[in-house]
Amino acid sequence: MARTDSPDQPDLFHEHAAQADGARLVAGVDEAGRGPLAGPVVAAAVILDPDNIPSGLNDSKKLTEARREALFETIMSTALVGFCAAPVEVIDRLNILGATMWAMCGALDALPVRPDLALIDGNRVPPGLSCPGQHVIGGDGRSVSIAAASIVAKVVRDRMCRVMDCHHPHYRFAQHKGYGTALHLEALAALGPSELHRMSFAPVMAALSK
Repeated sequence: MARTDSPDQPDLFHEHAAQADGARLVAGVDEAGRGPLAGPVVAAAVILDPDNIPSGLNDSKKLTEARREALFETIMSTALVGFCAAPVEVIDRLNILGATMWAMCGALDALPVRPDLALIDGNRVPPGLSCPGQHVIGGDGRSVSIAAASIVAKVVRDRMCRVMDCHHPHYRFAQHKGYGTALHLEALAALGPSELHRMSFAPVMAALSK
């Protein structure tokens, strides 16, 4: 099967290859929030309608917030979507990789149907998936299904961070989304960690020890 790779635009190559092998329903799976010092890691699973694929799907990091929000609404209205958030307790118990795998399994389980194959962004397939899986390195920039999942995961997590900000406004979670920016580190040093911080992460442990 020929492929026309583009560094800027994901396509249906992996979906078509899976369907040629007999997979009728193909889900893309991705996560958001592995790097932050606070808040959950969120995974999403998306099965696109092949007759109604939103225009402009791409790696969420390459899109503006406004474009992500608009595509999120379109994806939610045209595709089958599941998502799952691993809270800080799960992150601290399993470590961030284990929590990411946990959330990806949960996102697939949250779909209204079971896919025949899950295309997983990254270099590994989570153990315990409810369906066969195939990892795709750089998948959010290569597969439209994974790109859609990256958008859903990012928007869901950003909205959760805005709720976090309402409960803990002094940390400015709505602004930095829990990442270790100078603003966040200053607040962490001044206030110490909240129950929303990942206690197993080194900067949070350092603030806790002061």
